Amino acid sequence: MAFRIELTESIAYAERSRHRLDVCRPRGAVGAPVIVFFYGGAWRSGYKELYRYVAKALARRGYVAVVPDYRIYPEVCYPDFLDDGALVVRWVKDNIARFGGDPHKLFLKGHSAGAHIAAMLSIDARWLRSVGLDPRRDIAGLIGISGPYDLMPLRDEKLKVPVAPRRDQLVEPGNSVRLAARLVAAGNAATVLTYRRIGHFIIIAAVAPFLRFLVPVMRDVDAFIAATLRAPPANAPNAPGPAAELEIASG
Repeated sequence: MAFRIELTESIAYAERSRHRLDVCRPRGAVGAPVIVFFYGGAWRSGYKELYRYVAKALARRGYVAVVPDYRIYPEVCYPDFLDDGALVVRWVKDNIARFGGDPHKLFLKGHSAGAHIAAMLSIDARWLRSVGLDPRRDIAGLIGISGPYDLMPLRDEKLKVPVAPRRDQLVEPGNSVRLAARLVAAGNAATVLTYRRIGHFIIIAAVAPFLRFLVPVMRDVDAFIAATLRAPPANAPNAPGPAAELEIASG
C-alpha cells in the first residue's frame, strides 16, 4: 500500500549549519515505525536533499523517515560524525511522536559510511550514552547497507584524513558477514543478505521506484522490520547493540 506523504525540511537538531534533518511521514501517521537513515559519502561529502528519494520511499511504505545532515571532513574528523549521529537519535526520541512516529520502534539505517555511523551508534553504547540513551533499550534494530565496518588496513587515500587515526578497508561483502558473526556470538540476532552483481551505489539507488526491479532492498527491509517488531526482546543480558540487525551487501 502506498501512503500519501508529508515532508518537513531542515529541522535543527543542534546548533551548527549542518545540524539539520528532514522528516518524511505518511499523512496522518500515528505510532508508525521510525527509520533514521544516515547517507554515505566517505565521511567527506553528501547532503540530505540528495537522499530525499530514500525518505519518500520509506514514508510511502508506512514509516516515519528521518534523514539528517551531519558534519563532514574537513570541518571535522572522527569521531565527530558519531557525536552528531547521537544528537540526531536524541532529537528523534524526544520529538518524533509529533510527526506520528513511535520512538519505541526506532531503527537506524545507513549506506556505506552512513552504515558505519548507524552501526557504531547501535553497537558501541558510549555514543548514545553521551546523550542519555542506551542502544539496547532505545534502538529496535540496525539496517546496514554496504558498510565499511572493518577499519583495517586503510587502502583508500581519501579516507586517511577523515577517519584518522582509524583505519578502513575497501567495502566488500565480508565486512557485513564478519560484523554479523560477531553480533550473533555476542547474543544478538543478525541476518546477512548479499545481492550478487549489484554495485555499491546501485544497492541504495534501487530504493527508488524505477530501479526497484534490480534488487529487493525495500522488500527485505520491510520483512526485517515486521519480524523484529513481532518478536519479543531477545538481547542477552550483556549483548551490545539492538536485538536485531540486518546486513545488506553487494558483491
